[in-house]
Amino acid sequence: MLEFFQEYKSQIIYASVVIGSVIVLSLLTNLLHKWLLKQEIKKYPDEKPKAVNWVKRILNALWLVLGFIALSFLFVNEEKYNVLQHNFKLILYLGIVAVLTIVGAASTNIWFRVSIRRKVENAEDPTSFKFLRYMAIIGIYITGVLFALLAFPSLKGVAQTALGGAGVIALIAGVASQEALSNLVGGVFIISFKPFKIGDVIKVTDTMVGTVVDITLRHTVIRNFENKMIVIPNAIINKEKLINFDLGESKICERIEIGISYDSDIDLAKKIMKEECENHPYIFDNRTEINILDGHPVVRVSLTSLNDSSITIRAWAWARNFSDAFDMRCDLLESIKKRFDKEGIEIPFPHRTLVFKNNKEESENDKRDSGKKENHKE
Repeated sequence: MLEFFQEYKSQIIYASVVIGSVIVLSLLTNLLHKWLLKQEIKKYPDEKPKAVNWVKRILNALWLVLGFIALSFLFVNEEKYNVLQHNFKLILYLGIVAVLTIVGAASTNIWFRVSIRRKVENAEDPTSFKFLRYMAIIGIYITGVLFALLAFPSLKGVAQTALGGAGVIALIAGVASQEALSNLVGGVFIISFKPFKIGDVIKVTDTMVGTVVDITLRHTVIRNFENKMIVIPNAIINKEKLINFDLGESKICERIEIGISYDSDIDLAKKIMKEECENHPYIFDNRTEINILDGHPVVRVSLTSLNDSSITIRAWAWARNFSDAFDMRCDLLESIKKRFDKEGIEIPFPHRTLVFKNNKEESENDKRDSGKKENHKE
């Protein structure tokens, strides 16, 4: 045993140092992970520490792989020694790039989240920050991948060209589809020209109405009034003609239309609709001082059309915002209907007259009679 130790003393010491270094580095990584975890939970209790966990896993795996390669130096000849040395440097470089990329992206994400939260608390528009957050994080990851490609000779030229500046755009355009690029450009247009922002209530179609909750590089997310998320690609929403209920003034004019029969009292129906609208708590007085002096009513009620079996009466009722207008419309339709029933105002509904033949003989007799009448006329 002593002879074996004396003969391989340097190799045993080297292996012990390598194994001890791997153990020490793993312990330090775990201790650093616990400390960073506590600090992140203390500062950002609402954030999930995904980046810290990923860094821990990458570092522990890196120490094990590097330790295995370092131990392999003891069992290879000079030619393979150079290959292992190159692989050792390559893996160390890739590990460092991966850790720095994850740390940079996580730090950027946390900074943007904190800034967005402050803007929301200060009642400011966070739309630009939310969009820029995705841009910055994707940019960091792309840069990290390009730096990793520099380690491979066959891809080094591509990475250097891309990192040079304009090559980034060319690289993205080469690998991305036309649809992805159009969505990206659409997102940039939304942020630049701001047809809507996060928190606005918009209507894209009759089935897509809700509050904008997020704008990403690819799509816009709308939460409808059923609490369902509607994901619309930016390229599509840029082509649509949409209604933004929060762009400019938030007040809105709701048109309450009800049809009554020709036999009903028009003046009484108009009076009922006016009273019900003006007594609603969500009604908004949109009159100017001149309108008030001229005696204009808070709610205008007029006969708008004469139909086949009904007369349409419309009331123009103003509300402070879209949400109040929707609730007010629902309440008014119900209250006006009840008042109409109480006051004897009829709301007509379509009638249809059906004629049934008793049997085939009657139909044949009718045909014969019609034929005789025609012959008689001739």
